Amino acid sequence: MAQRNYERLSAQDQTFLVMESPTVHMHVVSVVVFEAGPLTTADGGINVDRFKQAIDSVLHLMPRYRQRLEWIPIENRPVWVDDAQFNLDYHIRHSALPNPGSDEQLKQLAARISAQQLDRARPLWEMWVVEGLQGDRFATITKIHHCMLDGVSGMDLAQILFSPTPEYEIEEAPHYVPHAVPSGWEMLRDSLVRRARLPLEIIRGVGNFRRETEDLKSDLLARARAIGDLIGYTAVPAAETPLNGPIGPHRRLDWLSMPLAHFKALSRQMDCTVNDVVLATVAGAVREFMLSRRVHPEDIEFRASAPVSVRRPEERGRLGNRVSSWIVELPIGEANARKRLEAVKNFTKDLKTSQQALGVEMMMAVMEWTPTMLMALGMRAAGSASNMIVTNVPGPQQPLYLLGARLLAIYPVAPLLPNTGVSVGLVSVAGKVCWGFNADYELVPDLRNFAKMIEHSFRELAHAAGIDLASAPREIRAAELLQLRSTNGGRNGRRKVPSVVPAARGTGRGEPARAE
Repeated sequence: MAQRNYERLSAQDQTFLVMESPTVHMHVVSVVVFEAGPLTTADGGINVDRFKQAIDSVLHLMPRYRQRLEWIPIENRPVWVDDAQFNLDYHIRHSALPNPGSDEQLKQLAARISAQQLDRARPLWEMWVVEGLQGDRFATITKIHHCMLDGVSGMDLAQILFSPTPEYEIEEAPHYVPHAVPSGWEMLRDSLVRRARLPLEIIRGVGNFRRETEDLKSDLLARARAIGDLIGYTAVPAAETPLNGPIGPHRRLDWLSMPLAHFKALSRQMDCTVNDVVLATVAGAVREFMLSRRVHPEDIEFRASAPVSVRRPEERGRLGNRVSSWIVELPIGEANARKRLEAVKNFTKDLKTSQQALGVEMMMAVMEWTPTMLMALGMRAAGSASNMIVTNVPGPQQPLYLLGARLLAIYPVAPLLPNTGVSVGLVSVAGKVCWGFNADYELVPDLRNFAKMIEHSFRELAHAAGIDLASAPREIRAAELLQLRSTNGGRNGRRKVPSVVPAARGTGRGEPARAE
């Protein structure tokens, strides 16, 4: 039956397609740096053939990576269908930096790759293997359209590609047999039947809601307040700042890493979450950036959109998007670092109480039945509500390997929304917090300065909390010891593909997934 041959995109997945334009790229990029190790070839390159073989052996576990978009006639809704012409050589590309390649050259290459949109006629992902990085390292630059995954499901994907020990056995790839693509009439017929069932679905949904909620009145009031808060933000566009304005197609990238133990020490000292520390650090950097552009931060209400996971435990391992969003007012007008953190802590505490994230979740439920044109208008209005995206995804904390090559860092590159000149992404992995910065090439030519301001802002926070970053906390020593033991003593036995790496965990209650 046709139903088995395709899958509708959720409304949330589709929004990342309708928001895309020649200057707004809605793909997510990650730059992952490894020690070359056993993947080094006799001539000093990287064994890309073995890399492709390993990817091919696990693609059956990720069927979305061999699917492309098709469109339902008249309704113009996208669906996933199997790509009968799938060619792994198209999706995995091999490149090299001038030897010895610097991190700066890697950033420039990644920025150029990030500025190129994905071909919608093919599965929406690419992976570049980049050799020649100085220090006996190589990198992968992965570009995946946001309609395929969110940050948490992206970290679940890492469970398949990475292993917790250097040993890795490549299994034989199962034969790929694509399903037939349904006809346009079949998809249109199914869509008409689906719409005819709408009244019954509404009645069933209301019944389920009443059964699942413990306090119907309080829950309805919370959802009404969440919708009201969301409408309030979208009705008043975000303030004009030097970090906001019309963006072009080209990008600048930068990144840095810090010890996760420093963030945990600061969060304990200040009795707040790691995510509060991240947001306060960004607030301090934005304040310093505004002052460098001779703008008074006290006069600006600066809003950051902070995606939060609403992925339930039973939804782990599924691709697609299960995120909502907080609109956080960053206290960039506050000169005192400690007070900035206290303000962020109080604001996010209120957000958890108000359940603001429910507003986006409910809007997505309504959009399941909204025409594409109205969806595009609604998402453009919602996109104008914030000045910046700050996304923070926790990952596994033990050492990871790719075909025996030890992972050193993962730098996330979140997309830019219209009129948003900078996005900030973070991934915590193997004891590090890896920051990735994405900026419009013309609007923010001084992105390097912003990255330095992030470092300065964090040091300022630590000093205000009385934490000496020069002395290594016990957690850092423990992480180094764990890594040393894994490298020297974790070589007993052979480990097959699905790893036992703990994935990022969302709370499923509209709160940020936290690094643990």
